[in-house]
Amino acid sequence: MPFEFEKTRLPEVLLVKPEVFGDRRGAFMELYKASEFLPHIPQPLVQMNFSRSAKGVLRGLHFQKDPAAQGKLVKCMRGRILDVAVDIRKGSPTFGCWVGRELDDENHHMLYVPPGFGHGFCVYSETAEVMYQVTAEYSPAHDRGFRYDDPAVGIDWGMASPSLSDKDRNAPLLKNADNNFVYPR
Repeated sequence: MPFEFEKTRLPEVLLVKPEVFGDRRGAFMELYKASEFLPHIPQPLVQMNFSRSAKGVLRGLHFQKDPAAQGKLVKCMRGRILDVAVDIRKGSPTFGCWVGRELDDENHHMLYVPPGFGHGFCVYSETAEVMYQVTAEYSPAHDRGFRYDDPAVGIDWGMASPSLSDKDRNAPLLKNADNNFVYPR
């Protein structure tokens, strides 16, 4: 198997480790293989997104509410990021809990953030290029978010003053977010 699927402390969030084949010429790896992913991530991946960000940029925390909820498979193609998922399913025993993993162009790990979880990342390297595949197409009418620095969530981003978009800077706290996810999802 070219992939290892590892549960995090939020068991629905998966760290995906691809097998990397390297030699003197470089490296090769599979990034997605339906036959291996579908037992772990049953929704098909239908859209691919890309972002390039400078050091200190923080993007998030974002989600799409139902009926356009997205799962995200996140890969840092160049550079290094802290990728974070937050359980936002009302009634969940882990509501408001978060998990973060460093993703970079050396470990080649990916993080799967399922529907019902907020997602964000911050950039530690000079620049970072991030690719993520999603299980639902982007829907502006369902696009939502909440504060990256919500004290009730308490994420340690590892940086004091991140660079934010106006949308992220003005996002509500999680308790006030327009969120229709209910546990179990």
